[in-house]
Amino acid sequence: MTAVLPALPVLLPALGAGVPLLRLSRPVTRGLGVGVLAGVVGCGAALLVLADRHGPQTLRVGGWPAPLGITLVADRLSALLLTVSALVALAVLLFAVGQGVAEERRSSAVVFHPAYLVLVTGLSLAFLTGDLFNLFVAFEVMLAASYVLITLDGDENRTRAGMTYTIVSLTSSLLFLSLVALVYAATGTVTLAQLGARLAELPDGLRSALALLLLSVLGIKAAIVPLHFWLPDSYPTAPAPITAVFAALLTKVGVYALLRTQTLLFPRTGVWILLACTAIITMIVGILGALVQDDLNRLLSFTLVGHIGFMLFGLALFDTRGLTGTILYVVHHIVVQAALFLVAGLAVFRTETAALHRMAGRPRPGPLVVTLFVLPALSLSGVPPFSGFVAKLALLEAAVAQGTPAAYALAGTALLTSLLTLYAMTRVWTAAFMGRPPDRREAGPESPPGAGGDRPRGTRLMLAATAGMAATGVAVAVCAGPLARIGERAAEDLLHPREYRSAVLEGGER
Repeated sequence: MTAVLPALPVLLPALGAGVPLLRLSRPVTRGLGVGVLAGVVGCGAALLVLADRHGPQTLRVGGWPAPLGITLVADRLSALLLTVSALVALAVLLFAVGQGVAEERRSSAVVFHPAYLVLVTGLSLAFLTGDLFNLFVAFEVMLAASYVLITLDGDENRTRAGMTYTIVSLTSSLLFLSLVALVYAATGTVTLAQLGARLAELPDGLRSALALLLLSVLGIKAAIVPLHFWLPDSYPTAPAPITAVFAALLTKVGVYALLRTQTLLFPRTGVWILLACTAIITMIVGILGALVQDDLNRLLSFTLVGHIGFMLFGLALFDTRGLTGTILYVVHHIVVQAALFLVAGLAVFRTETAALHRMAGRPRPGPLVVTLFVLPALSLSGVPPFSGFVAKLALLEAAVAQGTPAAYALAGTALLTSLLTLYAMTRVWTAAFMGRPPDRREAGPESPPGAGGDRPRGTRLMLAATAGMAATGVAVAVCAGPLARIGERAAEDLLHPREYRSAVLEGGER
């Protein structure tokens, strides 16, 4: 069973995506999606345990060894992010079912669940692939599913936003495919385990050009400033669960690809000044953009962009401490960002508007929804003892240990961004969650979330999914010690990939 385990996170959602086309009943379709994602979570957790104890787990598809065939690889980093991402995808699917996004019409139910599972297929492949070309394929699978989900049952504005997202993503894809062709022409392989040594043999100018092209391609995927412009115009138009899963996962796949490729293919010693400057600009532009937004979803989208800079912070330091901080921050941000967008969905559902100035005059959500906002908001702001504080503290300690001017500049910008994030979350709190008290006479069987009275079954499921994400964020903080140790070992794997290369090229099950 362990021999085929790396393939299951890709195969399960891919096979599950085809079953709803058989026109099964809605309960069966919903149950299938939930069951498949629960299975992916279990497979990811098992791969994490095996990779942490025995080293990278590999699978040669069709029995062909690398570099002739496709090799799936699960090491500590990929298994950790796969597990967290699948857990978030499961929670968001439960929220979507509760909200009725997929069940507004029969046609929507038939399309939504396959598209969502195809998206998870692409995510799993991106984390597990062992070669550059199939990383490109994974992004294309996610792009196809994303466009369907953004425009499903959409109006003109949503379709326009979906086209913006698609055009930018296709441009990035063309650049990525060109990069793959150039890398293969220069080295004769696209297998990640081989590319590090072969790229080192290239002239410095060509090697630097390839590194910058790869940074640009993945910078679009990760929404790094100034390549971020598509994100605030695309994500807020989608339904709450779709926005949540996009914000939580898609940009993090780009960050993961940056971590994997820059450390494996273009290793460095000392601070990478270019990426450090990019991280500083990303943090500042993102959070300043959030402060001037009146739309709740756009505010959260700009905050997302700003906090991508924290993940670049650790990578720019290019040492074990910095990469450990980045890994912790990615895990924290996946969970917290999903929770915030789900809570935003509940708030918009309650107030029937996403404009903060209008929310201020509407009845505020009940205490449960308020609590579900406070937990991830404080965590995102870096308030102790939440997970965001743990991750930011690891990054700041790494900067102090590095002791260079660039590292101190990163640390100072990170502190300023955290303070401004707290201010942005306070604005949301004041507008969306401190309005006039709910009128109990308006509460009834069909009341929206947190309004009081008996809640319909779908509403309870929405609240349960959001509460699960908020609780997971708390769990990340509680388990900070073990998680930090896993992150440190994963960081060592990135900086010293000998075991990764051996597992892929020898095809051994380790």
